[in-house]
Amino acid sequence: MIIAQREMLAAAQSELTVGKLEIERLKLQLAKARREAFGQSSERGRLLIEQLELAIEDLEESEAAEETKAAISTPQNTARRRAPRGPRKLPDNLPVERIVEPAPCVCGKCGSARLRKLGEITTQTLECEPRRWKIIERVREKFTCRDCESITEPPAPSHPIPRGFAGPGLLATVLTSKFLLHQPLNRQSTTFAREGIEIDTSTLADWVGASSVALAPLVEAIRAHVLRAERVHTDDTTVPVLAKMKTITGRLWTYVRDDRPFSGKDPPAAFFEYSRTRAGEHPRAHVAGWVGVMQADAFAGFNDLYAAGRKPAPIVEAACWSHWRRKFFDLADLGKAPIAAEAIKRMDAIFELERTINGKAQQERLVVRREHIQPLVASLHVWLVEQRDRVSAKGDIAKAIAYGLSRWDAFVRFLDDGRICLTNNAAERALRGIAVGRKNWTFAGSDAGGRRAAAMYTLIETCKLNDIDPQAWLTDVLARLPDHPAKRIDELLPWRWKNHQPFEAAA
Repeated sequence: MIIAQREMLAAAQSELTVGKLEIERLKLQLAKARREAFGQSSERGRLLIEQLELAIEDLEESEAAEETKAAISTPQNTARRRAPRGPRKLPDNLPVERIVEPAPCVCGKCGSARLRKLGEITTQTLECEPRRWKIIERVREKFTCRDCESITEPPAPSHPIPRGFAGPGLLATVLTSKFLLHQPLNRQSTTFAREGIEIDTSTLADWVGASSVALAPLVEAIRAHVLRAERVHTDDTTVPVLAKMKTITGRLWTYVRDDRPFSGKDPPAAFFEYSRTRAGEHPRAHVAGWVGVMQADAFAGFNDLYAAGRKPAPIVEAACWSHWRRKFFDLADLGKAPIAAEAIKRMDAIFELERTINGKAQQERLVVRREHIQPLVASLHVWLVEQRDRVSAKGDIAKAIAYGLSRWDAFVRFLDDGRICLTNNAAERALRGIAVGRKNWTFAGSDAGGRRAAAMYTLIETCKLNDIDPQAWLTDVLARLPDHPAKRIDELLPWRWKNHQPFEAAA
């Protein structure tokens, strides 16, 4: 009797603990949903969401542990079952391994051997096996001519890299692991060794360097495609670079072409450049000879691009409202400033209307902007001028207001040009992978490594923009490049490669 009471008490306590954990998990999910719906889209906001996701994962692990304890100490028919959290559907494109459990020979109740199959019950489990390595032997048969006694044999197959024994699939795996999944080569070498394949880090480095040379024509083709655009997004981020037993702060720049917001037909693409410093000479060299609209933040190094004396013509500046809004959000979030909160409220109304015309044609965008958004922008300008005269010129609020008012022409340029976006988020999204990768690879080994990384990010980010698996594309392209005519290199660009895949698969 006492033992049974103790078991019931333990089960009740476990159920109470699980209930508390479930409440905390739901609270965190609610906080995450509210932040995703109403919070800012800045990098700080994304970090907060990631922290909430980690907290939810931790609580779910604790909840599962408590439920397991309750299931062990409670009879099966009274154990608490967790409510289902959504449909359980396994992928239908995977091979199925069918395992038939041994059938009973006699009836479990009467012992009779006269059994007849009534049906079957199937339980599915998703399983993962380690990747499969293999060696491909290409056999070239030699023949001799009985008339002239000459020897004939097929030509040797081309290799993705000269004198290399790595196949295109292995090279693509190494490249995507390093530049997409941010796994340094020494960690990849260790992983291969655990799978029974000994490949030195120096060998992997040779493969990366040789592959970057082989893929260079595609990098240049993507760069040319981006600079044929009438409007580009640009931004930069830091990259530590090893120099004389210390690191210096280099820069990775991105230039993104994405015409989808105004229903453009040309495919999106991004190219990256590396520089040792953030001097303005670098962006001047990157877009030398290009003319169009550039969406960027208020970096002083871009000012020469907008100068009237630039040859062949000045670039038109379009400012980023997200950068400006972020300055007010930081003040409202930290200092509870009512002026900053009101500025965010007014800007959010503009953002909400702008989202309704994303992907529409230029003229449709202009009609909505002039009828609905322009009055809000004009009202915001009047209100900001009034607030600027009321606050201290040295305060943070005044600085945030001055950031926008001093560049007002660049901020309102989108009202007269349907191609221009309200924000520069396209460039920030392109740089997001680098920001994540810095935590893994810590620094680039040299300036040459920085330039090589820029080239690889050009290929990988362009694949992502076109909804293409970078590893699949690299595998196919590395196999084709040695025998592909240089004049037809555009056929291997990600968006053209994607369009030809259904026909090749059918063939």
